[in-house]
Amino acid sequence: MQENCGVTTNFRLPGPTPLPPAVLQAMQREMIPHRGSGLNELYTSILKRAREIHRTDGDVLLWPASGSAGWEIAVVNLLSPGDPVLCTVIGDFGDRFAKVAEAFRLEVRRLDLPWGQALTPDKLKSQMERNPEVKAVFLTHNETSTGVTNPLPDLAKVVRDQGALVVVDAVSSAAGLPLLMDEWGLDFVLSGSQKAWMCPPGLTIVGVGPRAWDAYQRSTYPRFFWDLGAAKDYALKGMTPTTPPLTLFYAFDAALDLILDEGLENVWRRHARLGERTRRGIKELGLSLFEDEAFASNTVTAVAVPEGLTAKQITQAMKRDHDVVVAGGQGHLSEAMIRIGHMGWCDEADVEGCLEALSSVLAELGAERRVVSGVA
Repeated sequence: MQENCGVTTNFRLPGPTPLPPAVLQAMQREMIPHRGSGLNELYTSILKRAREIHRTDGDVLLWPASGSAGWEIAVVNLLSPGDPVLCTVIGDFGDRFAKVAEAFRLEVRRLDLPWGQALTPDKLKSQMERNPEVKAVFLTHNETSTGVTNPLPDLAKVVRDQGALVVVDAVSSAAGLPLLMDEWGLDFVLSGSQKAWMCPPGLTIVGVGPRAWDAYQRSTYPRFFWDLGAAKDYALKGMTPTTPPLTLFYAFDAALDLILDEGLENVWRRHARLGERTRRGIKELGLSLFEDEAFASNTVTAVAVPEGLTAKQITQAMKRDHDVVVAGGQGHLSEAMIRIGHMGWCDEADVEGCLEALSSVLAELGAERRVVSGVA
């Protein structure tokens, strides 16, 4: 539960997520010289622990930005204008990644699936065999807009077998779902601080593998602020190329401690429990999951809105009458679903409170408690 001006709010958005007290407290620290030993020690320690959570011996780097900046960082550092890439789209954020690629004049091939479905290795392999020249494949690990987790280890193997770079949007999976960068052969992984990392919005977190560094040497895009090489050179000295966002570093430092104190595998197991309980509760209410349950996310659950209601009606009633905050859908499905976040600083009591509020709101709105099919 989150304290806001003395009012206790059950904040169940799929991002930003509630901040633990230790993170809030850390953000009260005073400023330090951003070119001094204090910053050197802090940043070096942050990057070491972030590599542990990414399960990589490679590099992890930070920028002051939202997670969306990671798409641009990937493009301008790994590719060149006109390069053919394959963008896999299972929801709104995969679509945005494709639009960034188009904006930078890459030769974009799209593999679109109906929202609510996951990308399977056979579909990806078939598409890549028809486009053997693609230099990178953009994958969404966990699609925040639909509550679907793609089978990333299997997809990454397909991509690597075809010789392309594995570029992963892990914004709503990193620090919440299993993510083994080296073992799974992921070349570039991006995420944002405001999800399972339990921090405020404002940090882009990027993991970079050896094949990505090889691609960096060949890339011809101009870059300055997003330059991977400059970021790495400074990181080796415990610094950033530009003024670091110190308050966000303090927050990230505290959040990393919380994750590792709990134990990374325990964090993954907790999210699995929360995801399972949320899905079971939704079905107990007679509602339908929007996503294919075989690939359901353990950080965010998408729920099909009952016929005769809109997402706005439900979300407004939950906030007004129960002080529970959930999200509507995105894009063309903005009124067809609600999305419940259960990532980061969240426990079973938060999920139970959300389900109880949803049950009451459905009764207040006169919704029939039955399975609603056909939305996806």
